[in-house]
Amino acid sequence: MADQAQWYVLHTYSGYENKVQASIFKARVNRHMEDLIQDVNIPTETVTEIEDGKTVVKERKSFPGYVLVKMVLTNESWQVVRNITGVTGFVGGEARGSGGSSPDGKALLAIPLTEQEILALGVEKREISIGFQVGDSVKVLDGPLEGFIGTVDELEPERNRVRVAVSMFGRETPVELELDQVEAISK
Repeated sequence: MADQAQWYVLHTYSGYENKVQASIFKARVNRHMEDLIQDVNIPTETVTEIEDGKTVVKERKSFPGYVLVKMVLTNESWQVVRNITGVTGFVGGEARGSGGSSPDGKALLAIPLTEQEILALGVEKREISIGFQVGDSVKVLDGPLEGFIGTVDELEPERNRVRVAVSMFGRETPVELELDQVEAISK
C-alpha cells in the first residue's frame, strides 16, 4: 500500500504551516497511520537579504499557506488530515456531500501532484547515476539534438543539468540538457 502514496497539497491558514505539519505527524503516530500518511513537507527557499547593512541568509516559505503531504488517500487518512486545526482543505478538490465520501463510497476528491510538479518543487529528488564527467564525450538521447555527439563542459547534478559542447555547422555550441538526456560514449 505504501507504493500507492502520492503527494497532495493542503491549503492552510497563513502562518499555521508549521503547526499543521507537527499536528499531522502527531496524528499519524497516535492513530498508527504511518503507512498511510508518510511525509509532510513545507517547501522553503534560501534568500539573502540585507538588513542594517549586513547580509543575512534566511529561509522562507516558498508557498505561504500551503503544506505538502505524502499519503495513501483513503476515507480515514483524508478525514484525519482534513480535520487538523489550520487545514482549510485539499487543493484540487474536496468531498461531495456530508460525511467525507462520494456517493459511490469511494475516497474523496483530491488531486495528487504530477511527477513534474514534484520534481519542480524539489520535494523528492530523482536518483540519476552519472557515468561521465567534465571532458568526456557523450551522446544526446532526447530532444531536438538527439543523436548528436558532444563534450561535457559543465556538470550540475544538484540542478539535474549538464552543459555539452555540440558541433553544429562547424562551430562548437554549448547546450544545456538534463542529466538523463545524455549518455557516456564507451571508450
